[in-house]
Amino acid sequence: MTGTGSEYEYAPLRIPSGTSRSAAATMMALQSDVGGWELAHLALHADGTRKVVMRRRMRLSYLPGPVV
Repeated sequence: MTGTGSEYEYAPLRIPSGTSRSAAATMMALQSDVGGWELAHLALHADGTRKVVMRRRMRLSYLPGPVV
């Protein structure tokens, strides 16, 4: 997903319920270290799933996409 007229690219992710807070934080930290992603938005839903939007500058698009 790419923002219109933006210098960032965005990647929506869904972290399943049952994933601990520390495990989710570790997953996002790995995405940051490996792919240059940063957290743009995080929503915790009542069923325990987390909806995450990661972003990175377009110039880093040669790096791998996020994987959860």
